[in-house]
Amino acid sequence: MSPLARISTSYTPRFAEFAFEPGFTAAVDQHVAELRDKLEAGGGALQPQAPDREVLSDYALGFLDTLAENGWREPVGHDYAVCRLTAISWLVRRHDLA
Repeated sequence: MSPLARISTSYTPRFAEFAFEPGFTAAVDQHVAELRDKLEAGGGALQPQAPDREVLSDYALGFLDTLAENGWREPVGHDYAVCRLTAISWLVRRHDLA
């Protein structure tokens, strides 16, 4: 399973939390913006362009590897990694990159 598919399967269900966790929603939105900048997918247009699937996949794989190396375990709440993984999942869903 590709890193994008693996992340989407695990973190798309967290979208339901957006309805009652405005702080989480705002944090994920900030992570999406940071990812767009990092992956150069912002483009300055009114509608941001989709990130390149391969570039996002490489980034996601590296992020997952770093989490594994550090022994990260998903917490009950929302930490940096959960927000970042949810943002990756949002980009995958929004731009149909799976």
